[in-house]
Amino acid sequence: MTDSLKLSVDRRDGVAVLYTDGYINNQGGEEIAKVAYELLDEGYRNLLLNLSGTKIVNSIGISILIEIIEKMIDIKGKLAFCNLTPTIDKTFHIMGLAQYTSIFPSEDEAAEHLVD
Repeated sequence: MTDSLKLSVDRRDGVAVLYTDGYINNQGGEEIAKVAYELLDEGYRNLLLNLSGTKIVNSIGISILIEIIEKMIDIKGKLAFCNLTPTIDKTFHIMGLAQYTSIFPSEDEAAEHLVD
């Protein structure tokens, strides 16, 4: 599992979508955080992480995602996830991430929720 995470961003009106491709570990999590904080600096307050290209998130990756969630709560922003594998979905629920964010089966549903 040494493949680095590939990340791309779609800046839309009202929401920025981050697409992940690969393993979210410490390096992948740090890359997501870096891009997320840059988007916040640009004025985005609604972020969507589309994890369709991610099959595994380790504990360090989850801890970094929790840091992003805490930042979003601090600024009264919204963070959502979509296209999770069943394993990642279950993990996010067990670890409590689903309590502070929203999880959607599709990008369209998530984006609609975030821009309301």
